[in-house]
Order: sequence, then C-alpha cells, then structure tokens
Amino acid sequence: MVSSVLIFVAGVLLFQQLPQLPVLEWLYLIAASVLVCALGKLWRVSFFLLGFTWAFWVADNHLASRLSDDLAGRDIQVEGTIHNLPQQDDNKVRFDFLLKTPQHDLPEKIRLSWYYPEQKIAPGQIWRFTVRLKPPHGNFNPGGFDYERWLFTKGIGAVGYVRNKPVPILISQKPLWQSVSVWRRHIASHVDQLSENGAFSGMIKALIIGDRFSITQNQWQVLRKTGTVHLMAISGLHIGLISGMVYLLVLRIWARTGIQRWLPANIAALAAIFVAICYAALAGFSIPTQRALIMLCVAMIAILWHRHVRPFNTLAIAMLVVVMSDPLAVLSAGFWLSFLAVTMIIFILGGRLRKPGYWQSAIKIHLATALGLSPLLILFFQQTSLIAPLANLVAVPVVGLVVVPLSFLVAIFLFIAPSLAQILLRAIEFVLQGLWKVLSFFADSPFALLEIPQPSIIAIILAMIGILILLAPRGIPGRWLSACLLLPLFFNTSDRPPVGEVKMTLLDVGQGLSTVIQTSNHVLVFDAGAKYSQRFDSGASVVLPFLRFNNLDQIDSLVISHGDNDHIGGADYLIKQMPVKQIITSVPEKFVGFSPTSCVAGQSWQWDGVDFDILSPNQQGFASGNDNSCVLMITAASGKILLTGDIEAAAESWLVDTYGKQLQANVLVAPHHGSKTSSTLNFIQQVKAKYVLIPAGYRNRFDFPHKEVLERYKRLAIQPINVSETGAITISWKNRFLNVETWRASDGKYWNK
Repeated sequence: MVSSVLIFVAGVLLFQQLPQLPVLEWLYLIAASVLVCALGKLWRVSFFLLGFTWAFWVADNHLASRLSDDLAGRDIQVEGTIHNLPQQDDNKVRFDFLLKTPQHDLPEKIRLSWYYPEQKIAPGQIWRFTVRLKPPHGNFNPGGFDYERWLFTKGIGAVGYVRNKPVPILISQKPLWQSVSVWRRHIASHVDQLSENGAFSGMIKALIIGDRFSITQNQWQVLRKTGTVHLMAISGLHIGLISGMVYLLVLRIWARTGIQRWLPANIAALAAIFVAICYAALAGFSIPTQRALIMLCVAMIAILWHRHVRPFNTLAIAMLVVVMSDPLAVLSAGFWLSFLAVTMIIFILGGRLRKPGYWQSAIKIHLATALGLSPLLILFFQQTSLIAPLANLVAVPVVGLVVVPLSFLVAIFLFIAPSLAQILLRAIEFVLQGLWKVLSFFADSPFALLEIPQPSIIAIILAMIGILILLAPRGIPGRWLSACLLLPLFFNTSDRPPVGEVKMTLLDVGQGLSTVIQTSNHVLVFDAGAKYSQRFDSGASVVLPFLRFNNLDQIDSLVISHGDNDHIGGADYLIKQMPVKQIITSVPEKFVGFSPTSCVAGQSWQWDGVDFDILSPNQQGFASGNDNSCVLMITAASGKILLTGDIEAAAESWLVDTYGKQLQANVLVAPHHGSKTSSTLNFIQQVKAKYVLIPAGYRNRFDFPHKEVLERYKRLAIQPINVSETGAITISWKNRFLNVETWRASDGKYWNK
C-alpha cells in the first residue's frame, strides 16, 4: 500500500514541475492509458498515470477559473461573503471573498484589499462591493516566495481592491453557528480583549485558532532560529495530544462510573475523533491538521473495529486522502515537512530490539526530526536550526503538555465563563514568558542558524539517504560513513563571473528598483525596493532571499540612488541582516550612524578588473530629488551597464552635455521606471543600448512604462524588457557574448505563465 501511494504522489508531483499546461487532448489520452494499464495489471504504472491525470484535471479547472485579461482594471460590482480571517495591516485590511453566484465570468474566490475601511470587516459578513481586479500576479525572483503559486493553491482566481465609491454596502452577517470562520473571528476578538493585547496574544491566537498573522517579526525570528515554528500553530502534534488526552479521560470516566451499562468503551474513540475534528476546524483545516486528523481517524476506527493498522499504512492513507482532496498540496513546504516529520518519528522508534526510556525516546525523536528535516528546510528556506533538538526538548513538553491544553480550555470557556478564560490566558502568558526567555537565549547563540545556498535535488536525495542510514538500527556495518552523503549540501557554490566580467540581476520588486551586481569577489546592491508595511518590505522578501540563494554573505557596497520609498524602503532591513561595508547615497541624512558617503560625479573604484564610475549628480545638485539620483556606470571587459535611478529630463540633459559618447552602454536600466518625464530622445540616442530593462510594477497605477516611451526605444532598435512580465532579469557576458536570462522563462511553472 505504501509503495502504491508514493507512486500516485510521484505522478502528481511530476505534473507540478511542468513549465506549461499541456493541451486538453493529452488529458483524455493519459486517462485512456490509465485504463489500458489497469486492464493489463500494470498497477504501478497505472497509479503513476492516475496521479498525473488527477493533477492535470484539477490544474486545468483552477486555471480556467482565473480572471480574463479583458476584465482586468475595470470597475465591477460583486456580492459575496468574507471568507476566513481578514488581515489588518496598517491602513488596509486584506481578505478572501467568496462570490455569492457566478458574476461577470468572475472566479468564485478572489482576494481583496480595502484601504481605509470605514467599517469593521469580519468573516461571515455578506457585502456588495465595487472592485477593480487583475489576474493573480506576484514578484518572481530567485530564492523568493512564489506568491502566484500560493494564490493558485488557495484557488484564488483574481486579486484586487475595493473602491470606496460607490460606498460598499453591508448586506447581512451570517449567524455564529453557520460558519467556522465566524467562530474563529469571535475567539480572536475575545482573546484580544481578555489578554489586553499582551506580548504573546499573537501566539495564543495561533495555538487556539491557527491564526499566526499577529505574531511579530521579532518573534518569528526567534522561532526560526530555534526551529520551533511548528509549535506556534495548531499542528498535528497538538491535535494528537488533545485527542489523546480526551480519549484517556473519557475511557477513565467510563471505567469508574456506571455509564458502561449504557455506553460501550468505544465512546472514547468517538469522543477523540469529535474533538480532533473541532480542533482541526479551528485551524482552518491546514495541511498538518488534515494529516493528523486523517491519521487519528484511521487509528480510532481501527480501535472501533478491533483491527491493527501499521503506522506507515496509516501515514500512507493520510497522504493519499490529502493529495486526492487537493493535489496542489504537494506544492506546499508544509506538506512535505509534516509527513516527513511523522515518518522520521515512526522510523526512529520502530524496529528496535530494546524499548528506550521516556527521556531517551524524547531525545532521539528531536534529534532524528531535526536531522531528517534539515535537507528539506535547506531546500525550501536555505537555512536550518542547529539548536532545534535542544530547543524542542524544552519547548515541546511546555507547549504540548501545558500551553496547548490550556489554550483548548480557553476556546471552550470564552463563551461560557469569560472570567475563567481570562485566568487561563494569564496562566498561558506566564508560561510563555518563561519559555520565551529560554528560546531567546538559544536564539542569541552565534551558531543557532545554519544558512546554506539552495542545493541541487541530487544533493537533497543523497542527504536523505545518508540520514536514513545514519538513523537506522544498530548492526548495519559502517553506517557512520553515511554522513559523507551529507557533504554535497555544504559544497554548493554560486556561479560567480570571472575576473574582468560582471553579472547583474534586476530584481522584480514591484513598483520599485533593486539591482544586484556581482564581480568575481564583490557584491554591489543598487537600491533596495520599497517598504509597504511593517510586515512586508522588499529588503526582507526579495533582496535578502536572493543574496542567500546565491551564497552571498555580505554587501561590499550599498548604493541608494535617492530617498523615495520605492528605492530606499528595503535598505534598513538589509543593513540589519547582512554586513554592509559601505553605503553610497544622495541622501546621507537618511543613514545617520552608518557613515554613508555622498554620491557625487567623479567618484570611481575598481573591483576584480571591473570599473565603477558615479556619473551624477553634479556638485551643485539639481532642483528635483529624482534628478539627484546616483547614476552609476559599470564597465567590464565585454560591455557596459548604466544604472540611472529616477533621473528625469534635466539630469539626462546634463549627462548628455557632460559625457557625450561616454554614456554609451550595452544595457540601460530605464530612468524613472519608464515615465513620460524621462528617457528623452537625446539621452537614449547617446546611450545606444541594446537592451533597456524596465523596473515597473505589474499594472501599476502610474501606467509605467508609458507607451510613447516604449515606442521611442523601439524606434531606435533598443529592446525593452519589463521585469513585471519576465520576473528577475539577469545580464552576463559569456565569451564576450551578451546573455539575457529571465526567471519566468528559466524557472517558471504553468501557474506562472
């Protein structure tokens, strides 16, 4: 059974690697092949093709429900229900919206932002909105989060925002008993009120209803460093603990009272299943809770039927049900980490001649899961915690045996005895305060976190084989030598340009600019994108992940062209998270305490045979802040790159008058994102670039790049490449031949097209 399920999942997983969706006729052909293989009793081939066909059918339906381009950017009136918990962030609230009936050929589920809402948004509310939508789209960069994949797996067919005119109309509110989301919202509100928004209210809500949005960035950082992120949500571990406690409690009550005359002992198993379903519902039925719920139901049904079920068969059934219900689940890191964690626990405790004691088992489990999950954590996040076994040895008992049961009781007493719920909340906060001191101590260790660039799939497979052999029962000769199979994880070097050459990557940061320049031994970051809120800025979500993905551990020079948010916003996070040797900027007053250097025309330096020259601003400066942007010319052995920030006509004219033919470059990053006030004819004629790279956001409100600017470039045979259409753009020279690579073309999947 286990092998059949794995073969089915392999078929699903292979389909998810396709760069484009095949034509629909292939679906019918493959479905017919499944039948032929089944008739020929080629069961394994049949299971593989069945998984591939199932994933194909679901993906085709998801893509068919996406918003069509002709509806994008138009005002459309919709009516529907607020789904799940809205996310309040600074001046806006973001939420999923389920349309009441199919309207205007719109997707059934859309994701909306409402800026400066005048009314409180809550799950279960039925609204009539006027919205402006666009197809799902996100920044697409090496090492970055694939937002389009996330939207795709959630079944969201369009994103957009609510128009404040005409005024949105609240039609009605679903009653509490009709929606789990309404229950979750009520619990979250009560927790906020009773805990008086304490430092750990976000964690408490995560443990009661699975809502982790209120956990602060500093808290996330400590959890990541200590490998305890999995504890701050309703996970499979928590469901297992609560349902197990209920099972034992009901069984004890059954044995010591007279109810056995009317009820069989099986009532304990039914009670455990009921509680597990309720607790998983509070978490919104996330993948880890689905897996735990299915496994628990299989185990309890086996008790009801007096059957023995092997642990790996139970795990296989859970995996099959999860993938059958949602084949897109295999795209989630949580899916693989969840199932692998349980696999490692079963593997480390099974097939042993001698049963270990409690503490020995606990230590072995934490060591095995930390070691076993490390390759996947490095693959998905390019980092793993070295102190996770020790931190979890402390945190798991505290959270699992104290905090989680108390949190479950809070969820019960919030509505029937609020005063008792408040006492329990204070007890939880007291316990978490003590635990947090320990975790913070662990996180401050200089060796807490190991960061490694993303390894190859071959290195991951070798590492997993090595770990399984290493953790196998005693008696396997030379099993310690299997540790050598982990070595490829640590020898994954990034592709650096040779001496005299340069590699440039224009990152996709939306409506903003960030460029990374690499020479043989140095790194320059030109601008850092925007900071949109306390929870999201380009430095954290795009630039830093890209640097780590490419095994770049320091910035030799950070150039911030000027002070607009879309260029400087992500700089603060970068400076805090990575060593920066030098800051060059036209706004040194923004970097007090970091000894910045003002960029002025005439500055120059050389790295690894590559020349860097600041061409502007001049000593006197310009009237406009945009025109005072740092302009950087990079000269390598094979060609030149010109970075211009947000300069406009005045600065462009000065550059032409001052440098003339010296402005010629092979690659130009478009001034001011391709605005009407820049890319003047004289300037681009003097630059004579082969490519112009345009750092503009997808369907941005400024309508950048403007049509006349694009036409101007095309008339001069300069090829424009818009980063919002292609994802990150990498420029390099190979054998003096200019090479242009785009991330969507090289690494995009069918949902990114």
